[in-house]
Amino acid sequence: MSVPRTTTTSTSEPTHIEAPYQTKGHHARTLTKEEQKKLDKDCNVVSEFKQNKLEKEAKKNWDLFYKRNSTNFYKDRHWTTREFEELKTDDNEEKKVLLEVGCGVGNALFPLLEESPSLFIYACDFSPRAVQFVKANPSYNQDRLQAFQCDLTMDPLCEAIPQCNVDIVTMIFVLSAIHPDKMSKAIKNIYSVIKPGGVVLFRDYGLYDHAMLRFSSGHKLADNFYVRQDGTRAYYFSEEKLSKIFTDAGFDVVTSEYVLRETVNKKEGLCVPRVFVQGKFIKRTDYTGNHTTLSTNPTVDEQDEGQVHEQDKEIGRASCRERV
Repeated sequence: MSVPRTTTTSTSEPTHIEAPYQTKGHHARTLTKEEQKKLDKDCNVVSEFKQNKLEKEAKKNWDLFYKRNSTNFYKDRHWTTREFEELKTDDNEEKKVLLEVGCGVGNALFPLLEESPSLFIYACDFSPRAVQFVKANPSYNQDRLQAFQCDLTMDPLCEAIPQCNVDIVTMIFVLSAIHPDKMSKAIKNIYSVIKPGGVVLFRDYGLYDHAMLRFSSGHKLADNFYVRQDGTRAYYFSEEKLSKIFTDAGFDVVTSEYVLRETVNKKEGLCVPRVFVQGKFIKRTDYTGNHTTLSTNPTVDEQDEGQVHEQDKEIGRASCRERV
């Protein structure tokens, strides 16, 4: 089954334009014969030795990413309040507590501080360097924002947020960077600090996104999971996979869908299909599943295990990529 493709209309001036709207739905993008053939052909995966090395060096690789790019790589994400009405607050509303996981250098959280005066934000990132950039931002105000470094798969969030009083969690292009075997740990960690009835707002890479189809042979780690040139990794979600991760962790699905956009480079005659997954997930109040608290003293094995990116930047150079 196919999704109607987003269309664009010609305009006279811009060389590079983005589609004026996006399409949302529950069916994955339909591949062309050439795209399907390319994916079918790419059946060799990276060696176990290299995969283990990538896992151990994951934090270092993200730190190097921010060392190279500083705060200049991503544009500020002013679209979050448009997509997620839960983020809109005013001075007359009761204060809400928000946790942004994978905050990077603050491209989403600083616009939120301006647009939503009733929010107090906890913000964490895997990269210590990214957290330093957040704290160095002139808009950083500890009365409204507290940033800290955290490995969601190992470090208990309840130690940084002892009240466990989070109303809203935002996960914007972060879960895709975590190894699929550890994604459930990250979601269960979030479950531990969010209030019953609290909501997770999610957006990330979707199955058959253009970035996924651009990977050459030798970058595949597993189905829908790839490594970039700089050692950071990206997973491309199906709607079904995403929903299962959250329901297994004790959340109800409010919405879960694909977001399809097209970015057009008129000069080069290219039309680039971007695919994201977007969802809202509410913490169930009657969940009785297993939520083992993350250990504050990881075992030796755990120690050994160790948002859009350089590849997407290459897409941008070639085809005016949508900045996420």
